Amino acid sequence: MLNVLVTGERGQLASEIKVLSLDNPNNFFFTDKEELDITNRESIYMFVNKHNIDIIINCAAYTAVDKAEEEKVLSDEVNHQAIKYLASISKEKSIQLIHISTDYIFDGNNCIPYIETDITNPSGIYGKTKLDGELILQEINPKNSIIIRTAWLYSSFGDNFVKTMLSLGKEKESLEVIFDQVGTPTYARDLAKTILEILPEIENSEVEIYHYSNEGVLSWYDFAKEIMQMAEIECQINPIETKEYITFAKRPHYSLLNKRKIKNKFNIQIPYWKDSLDECLQIMGERKK
Repeated sequence: MLNVLVTGERGQLASEIKVLSLDNPNNFFFTDKEELDITNRESIYMFVNKHNIDIIINCAAYTAVDKAEEEKVLSDEVNHQAIKYLASISKEKSIQLIHISTDYIFDGNNCIPYIETDITNPSGIYGKTKLDGELILQEINPKNSIIIRTAWLYSSFGDNFVKTMLSLGKEKESLEVIFDQVGTPTYARDLAKTILEILPEIENSEVEIYHYSNEGVLSWYDFAKEIMQMAEIECQINPIETKEYITFAKRPHYSLLNKRKIKNKFNIQIPYWKDSLDECLQIMGERKK
């Protein structure tokens, strides 16, 4: 039995891992910033020593994309400096580190799904600090550690697009949703299952990067339409362009991730996005038959 530290306890992915951990043979420790400050190296060192940690799954991140443009220091501390501490301690103590990253490390100008070796070019502070975290992890290079980039994460836990659409759809007769940003939603439970499934099979001398999202392709507009249809909410969804919805930080127009590498390496199957949305809405009690 291994001791597994999962950071970002209140987030979507860590919450899903916690549910699945009940049927997992390993011993899990779930922490949020109150229990473990990952921006403090000594705090991490003391925790891993006290609990004899064998594996760290880092789900913690500064994810406020727009606020990051103003809170650059905080974003860097959580998304970059904390990874430096986690990686250096992992290397020193032979701990396996699984780090979660994002499609925002790309600029979104591709026309084919991004592979792991494509050139990175983040357009905002959030993406830049996440990329800096990836780079420092690769530089320190703790053995048997990986980076998983994902996109459009949602869950029955936390705040996300699905919950927002359900809430607004019940309140309003119509909503305007962007149609010219495309990608694939990622059901956090699917990603959590994959992480726990591949853990025993990870063996590499250099940090490996993998892409993971559900299968398929759609826009935020398409996603919103399907949420309303499955939940049988009578709310008109109207398509708008990105330029009509002003945000402080720029979003990638194209976020499709090629998952061939992780599928081939670990022989896994990835669910289609509609099937996963169906499952999530059923768990939330929002799926109408």
